[in-house]
Amino acid sequence: MFESLKKAIKNFSDSITTRELSEKEIESAVNEFVHELIQNDVAYDVAIEIANEIRLSLKDVKIGRFTNSHTIIESKMKESLTKILEIVKPPDFYQLVSSIIKEKGLCTIVFFGVNGSGKTTTIAKLAFKLKEKGFLPIIAAADTFRAGAIEQIKSHAEKIGVPVYLSKYGSDPASVAFGCVQEARKNKRNVVLIDTAGRMNTDTDLIQEMKKIVRVSKPDLKIFVGDSLVGNDAVNQIRTFNSDIGIDGVIITKMDADSHGGLIFSVARIIKKPIYFIGIGQDYSSLIEFSPEVILKKLF
Repeated sequence: MFESLKKAIKNFSDSITTRELSEKEIESAVNEFVHELIQNDVAYDVAIEIANEIRLSLKDVKIGRFTNSHTIIESKMKESLTKILEIVKPPDFYQLVSSIIKEKGLCTIVFFGVNGSGKTTTIAKLAFKLKEKGFLPIIAAADTFRAGAIEQIKSHAEKIGVPVYLSKYGSDPASVAFGCVQEARKNKRNVVLIDTAGRMNTDTDLIQEMKKIVRVSKPDLKIFVGDSLVGNDAVNQIRTFNSDIGIDGVIITKMDADSHGGLIFSVARIIKKPIYFIGIGQDYSSLIEFSPEVILKKLF
């Protein structure tokens, strides 16, 4: 995780600290670093912003053979990246859910994203974590379109010991979501997690269906699940879903398989929505709460 981005940061730091450089040479190194950031899924505008901050921070710093230049550069880069990540530092997710339950008696969360983002597995992981924290989750199997989707979520639910509200393939997803909310109230479950069919952000019909699910289930939180492996395509997906449906936060999956990791900075700077969790593995406990400190520790 982050191996390639970490290497790019180290290479840049080394390139301007191993010997005294002219302003022209430093500028060349910064431009090369911008290229490396883009290669690691940092959006162009965000890479330029990071580079500009580094230029400003280096302006009054004398980089020479006998200064502790590596530490100086690392500190300046940490400052720049921290500033970006702090934008999406979320409130404590479990406290947020608790406060909603305290106010309404039930917290309803709907999840959406494109096909193959790991949404269903992520919902199972979150249900597992919520159960561990003492909540009483129930899952709505509102993906009634994809072959095997109902069996998949049912299998996950059985493994983690969480009830699931099922219907038949071809059923109206909004009706399934609404039915699960009613079931939760009836059986005193306090968190509803609504799984939905993956949909491309360009599919107008499926976006309309998602709007109906939201209208009927009246969720407290709308969470987009994005795949880190698709890079900056995820930024465009989130932007479109946010415009069409509105999102309250993001979960980024498959971070363990992504050596780049720059997507987090793109989401932070461009989307400016809380990143609640990142997925770092296959088992149910491999969903960790997002924090800038965790990310920076991986990079430096």
